[in-house]
Amino acid sequence: MATPNLKITIMDVAAEAGVSFGTVSRVINNDVHVRPETRERVLQAMERLGFVANRQARSLAGGKTNGIGLLVPDLGTGYIGEIIRGIDAELTLQGLDLILYTTHRTASKEATYVANLARGMVDGLLLVLPRNPADYVGTLTQQNFPFVLIDHQGTGKDCPAVGATNWQGAFDATEYLIKLGHQRIGFITGSMDLGCAQDRLAGYRAALRTYHIPVADELIYEGTFFQPDGYTGALALLDLSNPPTVIFASNDVMAMGVMDAIRHRGLRIPDDVSVVGFDNIPQASLVRPALTTVQQPLEKMGRVATQMLLELLEHPERKVQRIELPTKLIIRDSCRSQQDSADANPPLS
Repeated sequence: MATPNLKITIMDVAAEAGVSFGTVSRVINNDVHVRPETRERVLQAMERLGFVANRQARSLAGGKTNGIGLLVPDLGTGYIGEIIRGIDAELTLQGLDLILYTTHRTASKEATYVANLARGMVDGLLLVLPRNPADYVGTLTQQNFPFVLIDHQGTGKDCPAVGATNWQGAFDATEYLIKLGHQRIGFITGSMDLGCAQDRLAGYRAALRTYHIPVADELIYEGTFFQPDGYTGALALLDLSNPPTVIFASNDVMAMGVMDAIRHRGLRIPDDVSVVGFDNIPQASLVRPALTTVQQPLEKMGRVATQMLLELLEHPERKVQRIELPTKLIIRDSCRSQQDSADANPPLS
């Protein structure tokens, strides 16, 4: 990397990167509306020229940037919005800036953004649903750079993290469905490279085994936490010769895709097929029928992770914590007992 040169201007960087000075300014200020490839081109130009933004200059001078970096996979769901709301509330109380990057669920972008932020742009990092933290956690730890992972339990025990009881939440929801009389319970997973998705699938399977119900592979559809997977997964499950009477999606966004698919087939919720989600995002209570789901304390996860990071900044010698916040089953209108369904649809004589 070139020696930092405080005489290099934004105009110099813009010329080097082939963009406008306004684009360079937006990159420096971490505006989320800059395309990832453009942001990367500007950052590389800054590195070649040895340009140091004011925030970085303060850090190089031995001071604090008063900024906290936040990496999220996207901004398109209530799940992310609720976590950010908790983070922002805590940082506002402390008078700190939030520097937001979206990784678009790309591991290489995530590693690049972490490296750039850790060069002095921010004082600490929060990472929501990181794709492959093993790529950089070791480096951050060696550099003693403070960071906290949110909703990811798939890393080493010495990694600071805040999550929820994903296994227990999925177990409780599946147990509830079994007690309603459901035996054929379809399940749509999240991205299986994430610890939270693995834990939810394991909780579902454990509940079936507890009640001596065979775990049928045909009833498990692998998704990625995006709404279209709920739709296509539900269609695949409904096309089985012996389809499920209920579909449990690993997040609410996919559950809403499930609802669309059920209606597309001319079926009714919950009369013909019941639906369960996971997260309890704000939209879950607004859809019709209102969605039964597992509540993650999303805003609280953001707050607790921020508090943990601020503690690490203040006391770097403190022992690393891994916190799991409790989930809760929220029963609404999208599930029906099998006995009710049988009574409402008696066999033809």
